[in-house]
Amino acid sequence: MKYRITHTTLYNYSQTVDLCQSEARLQPRDFWRQQCQSTLFEILPAPIDFHERIDYFGNHVAYFAVQQAHTQLIVTAISEVTIFPEQHTFDLFSQLSWEQARSQLQETPMQGHSQSQQGQSQIQDLSLDMLDARQYVIDSPMVTTADELGSYAQVSFLPNRPLLEVVRDLMQRIYKDFTYDPTFTTIATPLSDVLSHRRGVCQDFAHLAIACLRAYGIAARYVSGYVETRPEPGKPRTVGADASHAWFAVYIPGIGWLDFDPTNNTVPLDQHITLAWGRDYADVTPLKGIAFGGGQHTLSVSVDVLKLE
Repeated sequence: MKYRITHTTLYNYSQTVDLCQSEARLQPRDFWRQQCQSTLFEILPAPIDFHERIDYFGNHVAYFAVQQAHTQLIVTAISEVTIFPEQHTFDLFSQLSWEQARSQLQETPMQGHSQSQQGQSQIQDLSLDMLDARQYVIDSPMVTTADELGSYAQVSFLPNRPLLEVVRDLMQRIYKDFTYDPTFTTIATPLSDVLSHRRGVCQDFAHLAIACLRAYGIAARYVSGYVETRPEPGKPRTVGADASHAWFAVYIPGIGWLDFDPTNNTVPLDQHITLAWGRDYADVTPLKGIAFGGGQHTLSVSVDVLKLE
Protein backbone atom coordinates (compact mmCIF):
# COMPACT_ATOMS: atom_id res chain seq x y z
CA MET A 1 0.00 0.00 0.00
CA LYS A 2 1.48 3.35 -1.04
CA TYR A 3 0.52 6.78 0.30
CA ARG A 4 1.37 10.41 -0.31
CA ILE A 5 1.15 12.50 2.87
CA THR A 6 0.99 16.28 2.73
CA HIS A 7 1.35 17.95 6.12
CA THR A 8 1.07 21.77 6.14
CA THR A 9 1.52 23.97 9.21
CA LEU A 10 0.59 27.67 8.97
CA TYR A 11 1.57 30.32 11.53
CA ASN A 12 0.10 33.82 11.31
CA TYR A 13 1.70 36.45 13.56
CA SER A 14 0.23 39.73 14.77
CA GLN A 15 3.67 41.36 14.64
CA THR A 16 6.80 40.84 12.58
CA VAL A 17 9.07 37.90 13.36
CA ASP A 18 12.72 38.79 12.75
CA LEU A 19 14.18 35.30 13.31
CA CYS A 20 12.82 31.82 13.92
CA GLN A 21 14.54 28.49 14.46
CA SER A 22 12.59 25.26 14.26
CA GLU A 23 12.85 21.48 14.32
CA ALA A 24 10.48 19.29 12.32
CA ARG A 25 9.90 15.59 12.84
CA LEU A 26 7.79 15.16 9.73
CA GLN A 27 9.69 12.54 7.73
CA PRO A 28 8.21 9.03 8.16
CA ARG A 29 10.49 6.34 9.57
CA ASP A 30 11.86 3.26 7.83
CA PHE A 31 11.30 -0.05 9.64
CA TRP A 32 10.00 -3.55 8.98
CA ARG A 33 6.42 -2.41 8.27
CA GLN A 34 7.15 0.78 6.38
CA GLN A 35 9.52 2.42 3.92
CA CYS A 36 9.68 6.13 3.10
CA GLN A 37 10.62 6.70 -0.54
CA SER A 38 10.95 10.49 -0.34
CA THR A 39 10.24 13.59 1.73
CA LEU A 40 10.23 17.13 0.35
CA PHE A 41 10.10 20.21 2.59
CA GLU A 42 8.62 23.46 1.32
CA ILE A 43 9.21 26.37 3.73
CA LEU A 44 8.05 29.97 3.20
CA PRO A 45 9.81 32.30 3.72
CA ALA A 46 12.79 30.29 2.48
CA PRO A 47 15.21 29.38 5.31
CA ILE A 48 18.78 30.61 5.30
CA ASP A 49 19.90 27.41 7.03
CA PHE A 50 18.54 23.87 6.64
CA HIS A 51 20.04 20.54 7.66
CA GLU A 52 18.88 17.10 8.74
CA ARG A 53 19.93 14.65 11.41
CA ILE A 54 18.82 11.51 13.25
CA ASP A 55 17.87 11.98 16.90
CA TYR A 56 18.51 9.67 19.86
CA PHE A 57 15.40 7.59 19.13
CA GLY A 58 16.23 7.18 15.43
CA ASN A 59 13.71 9.75 14.20
CA HIS A 60 14.44 12.04 11.26
CA VAL A 61 14.79 15.69 12.31
CA ALA A 62 14.96 18.68 9.96
CA TYR A 63 16.36 21.91 11.44
CA PHE A 64 15.78 25.23 9.70
CA ALA A 65 16.23 28.93 10.44
CA VAL A 66 14.39 31.83 8.80
CA GLN A 67 16.17 35.16 9.23
CA GLN A 68 14.11 37.49 7.06
CA ALA A 69 11.25 39.46 8.58
CA HIS A 70 7.88 37.77 8.18
CA THR A 71 4.35 37.71 9.58
CA GLN A 72 3.47 34.28 8.20
CA LEU A 73 5.35 30.98 8.22
CA ILE A 74 4.26 27.99 6.13
CA VAL A 75 5.93 24.60 6.57
CA THR A 76 4.86 21.78 4.26
CA ALA A 77 6.26 18.24 4.25
CA ILE A 78 5.30 15.97 1.33
CA SER A 79 6.22 12.30 1.72
CA GLU A 80 5.64 9.11 -0.20
CA VAL A 81 5.51 5.97 1.90
CA THR A 82 4.96 2.27 1.25
CA ILE A 83 3.29 0.19 3.96
CA PHE A 84 3.88 -3.56 4.13
CA PRO A 85 1.02 -4.96 6.22
CA GLU A 86 2.00 -8.13 8.00
CA GLN A 87 -0.51 -10.01 10.07
CA HIS A 88 1.16 -11.00 13.32
CA THR A 89 0.43 -14.56 14.40
CA PHE A 90 -0.55 -13.56 17.92
CA ASP A 91 -1.06 -17.16 18.98
CA LEU A 92 2.70 -17.69 18.80
CA PHE A 93 3.26 -15.05 21.47
CA SER A 94 0.24 -15.72 23.66
CA GLN A 95 2.00 -17.89 26.24
CA LEU A 96 4.27 -15.13 27.60
CA SER A 97 2.62 -13.72 30.73
CA TRP A 98 2.99 -10.09 31.71
CA GLU A 99 4.88 -11.19 34.85
CA GLN A 100 7.39 -13.08 32.69
CA ALA A 101 7.82 -10.07 30.41
CA ARG A 102 8.39 -7.79 33.39
CA SER A 103 10.87 -10.23 34.88
CA GLN A 104 12.89 -10.37 31.65
CA LEU A 105 12.98 -6.58 31.48
CA GLN A 106 14.31 -6.49 35.05
CA GLU A 107 16.96 -9.20 34.64
CA THR A 108 20.59 -8.33 35.37
CA PRO A 109 23.71 -10.07 34.02
CA MET A 110 24.93 -13.14 35.89
CA GLN A 111 26.99 -12.33 38.97
CA GLY A 112 30.33 -13.84 39.97
CA HIS A 113 32.16 -13.25 36.68
CA SER A 114 35.32 -11.33 36.05
CA GLN A 115 35.00 -7.91 34.46
CA SER A 116 35.50 -9.24 30.93
CA GLN A 117 33.36 -12.32 31.53
CA GLN A 118 30.59 -10.18 32.96
CA GLY A 119 30.66 -7.95 29.90
CA GLN A 120 30.40 -10.97 27.64
CA SER A 121 27.59 -12.39 29.76
CA GLN A 122 25.68 -9.12 29.51
CA ILE A 123 25.89 -9.17 25.73
CA GLN A 124 24.72 -12.79 25.65
CA ASP A 125 21.95 -12.52 28.24
CA LEU A 126 20.49 -9.18 27.27
CA SER A 127 19.95 -8.25 23.64
CA LEU A 128 20.41 -4.68 22.50
CA ASP A 129 16.66 -4.51 21.89
CA MET A 130 16.01 -5.51 25.48
CA LEU A 131 18.44 -2.91 26.78
CA ASP A 132 16.82 -0.26 24.60
CA ALA A 133 13.34 -1.25 25.81
CA ARG A 134 14.27 -0.62 29.45
CA GLN A 135 14.20 3.15 28.98
CA TYR A 136 10.49 2.86 28.15
CA VAL A 137 9.65 1.37 31.56
CA ILE A 138 10.53 4.43 33.64
CA ASP A 139 8.66 7.73 33.90
CA SER A 140 9.15 10.37 31.21
CA PRO A 141 8.38 14.12 31.10
CA MET A 142 4.73 13.72 30.06
CA VAL A 143 3.98 10.24 31.43
CA THR A 144 4.29 9.78 35.18
CA THR A 145 2.91 6.66 36.80
CA ALA A 146 0.58 7.09 39.77
CA ASP A 147 -1.49 4.88 42.07
CA GLU A 148 -4.74 5.93 40.37
CA LEU A 149 -3.39 4.84 36.98
CA GLY A 150 -2.24 1.53 38.38
CA SER A 151 -5.67 1.02 39.90
CA TYR A 152 -7.38 1.64 36.56
CA ALA A 153 -5.05 -0.84 34.85
CA GLN A 154 -5.42 -3.51 37.53
CA VAL A 155 -8.56 -4.98 35.96
CA SER A 156 -6.51 -5.88 32.87
CA PHE A 157 -3.47 -7.18 34.76
CA LEU A 158 -4.89 -10.46 36.01
CA PRO A 159 -2.34 -12.88 37.51
CA ASN A 160 -0.49 -14.98 34.90
CA ARG A 161 -2.48 -13.43 32.07
CA PRO A 162 -0.66 -13.40 28.70
CA LEU A 163 0.84 -9.98 28.03
CA LEU A 164 -0.90 -9.62 24.68
CA GLU A 165 -4.27 -10.30 26.30
CA VAL A 166 -3.49 -7.65 28.92
CA VAL A 167 -2.63 -5.04 26.31
CA ARG A 168 -5.59 -5.78 24.07
CA ASP A 169 -7.96 -5.69 27.03
CA LEU A 170 -6.49 -2.38 28.19
CA MET A 171 -6.82 -0.93 24.68
CA GLN A 172 -10.47 -2.01 24.46
CA ARG A 173 -11.29 -0.61 27.89
CA ILE A 174 -9.82 2.80 27.04
CA TYR A 175 -11.80 2.79 23.80
CA LYS A 176 -15.05 2.01 25.64
CA ASP A 177 -14.51 4.03 28.82
CA PHE A 178 -13.28 7.31 27.32
CA THR A 179 -14.94 9.86 25.06
CA TYR A 180 -13.01 11.48 22.23
CA ASP A 181 -13.32 15.20 22.93
CA PRO A 182 -10.89 17.61 21.20
CA THR A 183 -12.21 20.53 23.27
CA PHE A 184 -11.41 19.07 26.69
CA THR A 185 -7.61 18.72 26.82
CA THR A 186 -4.52 20.67 25.80
CA ILE A 187 -0.90 19.56 25.57
CA ALA A 188 -0.54 20.46 29.27
CA THR A 189 -3.58 18.59 30.64
CA PRO A 190 -2.39 16.06 33.27
CA LEU A 191 -3.32 12.41 32.95
CA SER A 192 -5.16 12.60 36.27
CA ASP A 193 -7.72 14.94 34.66
CA VAL A 194 -8.05 12.69 31.62
CA LEU A 195 -8.66 9.72 33.90
CA SER A 196 -11.15 11.45 36.20
CA HIS A 197 -13.22 13.02 33.40
CA ARG A 198 -12.81 10.09 30.96
CA ARG A 199 -12.30 12.48 28.04
CA GLY A 200 -9.44 13.37 25.72
CA VAL A 201 -7.86 12.85 22.31
CA CYS A 202 -5.55 10.28 20.74
CA GLN A 203 -2.49 11.77 22.42
CA ASP A 204 -4.14 11.47 25.84
CA PHE A 205 -5.27 7.89 25.24
CA ALA A 206 -1.78 6.86 24.13
CA HIS A 207 -0.21 8.50 27.20
CA LEU A 208 -2.81 6.87 29.45
CA ALA A 209 -2.11 3.38 28.09
CA ILE A 210 1.64 3.91 28.37
CA ALA A 211 1.33 5.04 32.00
CA CYS A 212 -0.85 2.04 32.87
CA LEU A 213 1.64 -0.39 31.34
CA ARG A 214 4.70 1.24 32.91
CA ALA A 215 2.97 1.11 36.30
CA TYR A 216 3.34 -2.68 36.04
CA GLY A 217 6.88 -2.70 34.71
CA ILE A 218 6.01 -3.16 31.03
CA ALA A 219 7.92 -1.21 28.36
CA ALA A 220 5.65 1.04 26.28
CA ARG A 221 6.46 3.88 23.91
CA TYR A 222 4.59 6.70 22.16
CA VAL A 223 4.12 6.64 18.37
CA SER A 224 3.17 9.64 16.24
CA GLY A 225 1.91 9.41 12.69
CA TYR A 226 -1.17 9.42 10.52
CA VAL A 227 -4.10 7.17 9.81
CA GLU A 228 -5.93 7.06 6.50
CA THR A 229 -9.55 8.14 6.81
CA ARG A 230 -11.95 6.82 4.20
CA PRO A 231 -15.12 8.68 3.15
CA GLU A 232 -18.53 7.14 3.53
CA PRO A 233 -19.76 5.22 0.47
CA GLY A 234 -20.98 7.58 -2.23
CA LYS A 235 -19.34 10.66 -0.72
CA PRO A 236 -16.29 12.40 -2.20
CA ARG A 237 -12.94 12.39 -0.47
CA THR A 238 -12.19 15.67 1.33
CA VAL A 239 -8.65 16.88 0.64
CA GLY A 240 -6.78 18.11 3.72
CA ALA A 241 -9.32 16.80 6.21
CA ASP A 242 -7.06 14.15 7.74
CA ALA A 243 -5.13 14.78 10.95
CA SER A 244 -2.06 13.76 12.87
CA HIS A 245 -2.59 10.69 15.00
CA ALA A 246 -0.97 8.94 17.95
CA TRP A 247 -0.95 5.46 19.40
CA PHE A 248 1.38 3.30 21.51
CA ALA A 249 3.60 0.26 21.17
CA VAL A 250 4.49 -2.48 23.66
CA TYR A 251 7.74 -4.42 23.84
CA ILE A 252 7.29 -8.21 23.74
CA PRO A 253 10.56 -9.89 24.86
CA GLY A 254 11.88 -12.16 22.16
CA ILE A 255 9.55 -10.65 19.54
CA GLY A 256 9.91 -6.88 19.47
CA TRP A 257 7.49 -3.95 19.41
CA LEU A 258 3.79 -4.30 18.59
CA ASP A 259 1.52 -1.30 17.97
CA PHE A 260 -1.94 -0.69 19.43
CA ASP A 261 -4.38 2.15 18.69
CA PRO A 262 -6.77 2.77 21.63
CA THR A 263 -8.55 5.65 19.87
CA ASN A 264 -9.80 3.27 17.18
CA ASN A 265 -9.53 0.00 19.14
CA THR A 266 -7.36 -1.60 16.49
CA VAL A 267 -3.92 -3.03 15.78
CA PRO A 268 -2.25 -0.68 13.23
CA LEU A 269 -1.62 -2.34 9.89
CA ASP A 270 -1.94 -0.90 6.39
CA GLN A 271 -3.77 2.36 7.27
CA HIS A 272 -1.32 3.68 9.87
CA ILE A 273 1.76 5.62 8.77
CA THR A 274 4.46 6.07 11.43
CA LEU A 275 6.33 9.37 11.73
CA ALA A 276 8.35 9.00 14.92
CA TRP A 277 8.48 7.30 18.30
CA GLY A 278 9.82 8.13 21.74
CA ARG A 279 9.00 8.05 25.44
CA ASP A 280 6.04 10.45 25.02
CA TYR A 281 4.80 13.35 22.89
CA ALA A 282 7.64 15.61 24.01
CA ASP A 283 10.13 13.40 22.15
CA VAL A 284 8.24 13.43 18.84
CA THR A 285 6.62 16.88 18.53
CA PRO A 286 6.04 17.34 14.78
CA LEU A 287 7.13 21.00 14.71
CA LYS A 288 8.63 23.12 17.48
CA GLY A 289 10.96 26.05 17.81
CA ILE A 290 11.45 29.65 18.89
CA ALA A 291 10.52 32.95 17.25
CA PHE A 292 11.90 36.40 18.07
CA GLY A 293 9.06 38.87 17.87
CA GLY A 294 5.68 37.96 16.44
CA GLY A 295 3.38 39.03 19.27
CA GLN A 296 0.28 36.82 19.26
CA HIS A 297 -0.07 34.05 16.71
CA THR A 298 -2.61 31.64 15.30
CA LEU A 299 -1.83 28.11 14.17
CA SER A 300 -3.58 25.89 11.64
CA VAL A 301 -2.62 22.43 10.42
CA SER A 302 -3.79 20.62 7.30
CA VAL A 303 -3.04 16.93 6.68
CA ASP A 304 -3.87 14.95 3.57
CA VAL A 305 -3.27 11.18 3.38
CA LEU A 306 -3.76 10.07 -0.22
CA LYS A 307 -3.66 6.40 -1.17
CA LEU A 308 -1.86 6.01 -4.50
CA GLU A 309 -2.84 3.43 -7.07
